[in-house]
Amino acid sequence: MYNNTIAQKIAQQYQQNPLTDFTSVIPETPLRTLNLNWKERDLPEQERTKHVHRLHPYLGKFIPQLVEIFLRKYNPTLVYDPFVGSGTTLVEANALGINSMGTDISAFNVLLSKVKTEEYNITLLEKEIHSILNRLNTYKSKFSNDDNVNKLFATNNEYLNKWFASQTCKELLCYLRLIKDYTYQDILKIILSRSSRSARLVTHYDLDFPKAPQIKPYFCYKHSRTCQPVNEAYKFLSRYTIDTLNRIKEFSKIKTKAKVIVNHADSREVKLPKGIDMIFTSPPYIGLIDYHKQHRYAYELLGLQNNETREIGAAKNGQSDQAKREYIKGINDVLLHTRNYMLKNALALIIINDKYGLYQPECVGFKEIGRVERHVNRRTGRREGAFYESILIWQKV
Repeated sequence: MYNNTIAQKIAQQYQQNPLTDFTSVIPETPLRTLNLNWKERDLPEQERTKHVHRLHPYLGKFIPQLVEIFLRKYNPTLVYDPFVGSGTTLVEANALGINSMGTDISAFNVLLSKVKTEEYNITLLEKEIHSILNRLNTYKSKFSNDDNVNKLFATNNEYLNKWFASQTCKELLCYLRLIKDYTYQDILKIILSRSSRSARLVTHYDLDFPKAPQIKPYFCYKHSRTCQPVNEAYKFLSRYTIDTLNRIKEFSKIKTKAKVIVNHADSREVKLPKGIDMIFTSPPYIGLIDYHKQHRYAYELLGLQNNETREIGAAKNGQSDQAKREYIKGINDVLLHTRNYMLKNALALIIINDKYGLYQPECVGFKEIGRVERHVNRRTGRREGAFYESILIWQKV
């Protein structure tokens, strides 16, 4: 929970130079010296979304530099993220040569995390992603005058027909059907998903949670002009194919042989190996994001299993007293379960804005040994205003 004293302390740190030399962090680095209150000039957007961290938009993820700092500080052997999300912890652990493991209830999150941490034959990958794009382009030229081709890529899916223009839908479904012919199918699915997000009938300035399809021209607050609804997917597939390949190439230069495991399961009951000596995670914030809903286009296109009823703290549950009780029970169940697989004195680092004071280490067999507060001044989407988060540092007892 935040009070005026903490806010004042952070404000003072904000006037000082924050940590930007991340390689300087060692186990002996005192927590009190970790000034993590970055301005845009200190930690620009391109650094926060470097290499594979931006393979696909994802709401609610923490920046990779936070993971790097604390992995360097505590130097674990096996780090675990029970809310793996977009895989930030796993990517940063691998870059540092640390074995890692993650679990998530969301099939899309698991797919994305695996794609980011997979080992690729870059030559084969480059050949495949350009091949599928060329084949799509060949089919695309037939959509306007070949009824058999049009029927082949038609769908009765209500969501797809509602949120995509006719030409867009055909291009996406054609690409989807072609995926089965390739080795690296998962990465092609991520390219398809990212493209479909941008190709929906939505305004350019509201891609996160649009309420209704945008089927008429509109004034775009992002571009300060009148924009037209999107009527194709190919330009996005082409753009993201190039971007994805470049990002994977970039990460391959620093990728290590450290082991990465991603589980599609409920973190309250997943079977884990013994030997976890560090948790690093950012649990869902209560009543803020529906994690399945934000990627619904991917679930509909790819036919992914939907486990939204098992989400902890989903936005649709709100922030009532009952919702808070259910939320912290879910979080505590995850921590209690994970604790069974942790070594003696193992650490749990939790990034959270605990404005309701729900996180109590003694309730789950831990004790607090440290805490770092930071002001978050840059976030994705159209969200503004002061926002703070804590890095809770707990030790198993």
